Amino acid sequence: MKIVVTGGAGFIGSHLVESLLAAGHDVHVVDDLSTGRRSNIAHLLDNFRGCRLSACRVSDMPADGSWLDGVEQVYHLAAAVGVKLIVEQPVRSIENNVTQVATLLRQVADRKIPTLIASSSEVYGKSAKVPFCEDDDVVYGSTRFSRWSYAMSKALDEYLALAHYQTDGLPVVAARFFNTVGPGQSGQYGMVVPRFIAKALSNQPIEVYGDGRQTRCFCHVGDVTDALPKLLGRPECHGQVYNLGSDEEVSIADLADRVIAMTGSRAGRVNVPYDSAYGSGFDDLTRRVPDLTKIRAAIGFTPTKKLDDILRQLIRPAGNE
Repeated sequence: MKIVVTGGAGFIGSHLVESLLAAGHDVHVVDDLSTGRRSNIAHLLDNFRGCRLSACRVSDMPADGSWLDGVEQVYHLAAAVGVKLIVEQPVRSIENNVTQVATLLRQVADRKIPTLIASSSEVYGKSAKVPFCEDDDVVYGSTRFSRWSYAMSKALDEYLALAHYQTDGLPVVAARFFNTVGPGQSGQYGMVVPRFIAKALSNQPIEVYGDGRQTRCFCHVGDVTDALPKLLGRPECHGQVYNLGSDEEVSIADLADRVIAMTGSRAGRVNVPYDSAYGSGFDDLTRRVPDLTKIRAAIGFTPTKKLDDILRQLIRPAGNE
């Protein structure tokens, strides 16, 4: 197939592009390289004739949608990523997350191209009902706290996608990612696992924000990218939203301790107040755990890698750099 992956030079996107190329598809990557990196896909551009890159945003592509002629699938992964980036650059984050999706959806809807929209567990906001189920009500913090703008923008993306499904018959799926991790992920924008590993390997104290009792679930990028084509390829999944991640819950303090034990770091960990890390008034949630019932029923999804296995995979090559 001819496939478009927006954000294909990013962490998850580059892994998806590689797996699609390996399956024999032609892939057109559209990425403005603001957070993605050409180096993530340089080997793919060099070694696969069917891989090409347009270093721009979706809104910079031909407005008549002609760039989508002959395209059979679209994966929209382009977005502002990481709490740090969202807090520091809220205008850019909101505009990128909303305007690029709106532009893309109008164009793919005209051609009825099956499209997957990457959403986020942030959509659940401050929900106290755990595990999070796709049809749960959501609660957001005050609009004074910019971190919730990301949650609202991704929720709006879902509304737009489902509206195009209802009004235009667009075959579209939304996948809510829960802390995807794996090789090639950068800690530049606050991603906790690569940040912890880098600190531990350099024998610097791991900084745990808040009291460390907040819990998250981490899923290997290979499990995520394996699931995406399955979701998009099944007509019964169209018009639906799916949680995508692991349900193996761990506190951030325990995560830090595991990294310390596996690396043999001598520096330990320190707690850093949220205000010091993100500025005054930062708001967070205590637990973030997905209910995977729906995606298991749809495509038989089960994460293949446990957290300790993922950490060992990431620590070994990082320690040899």
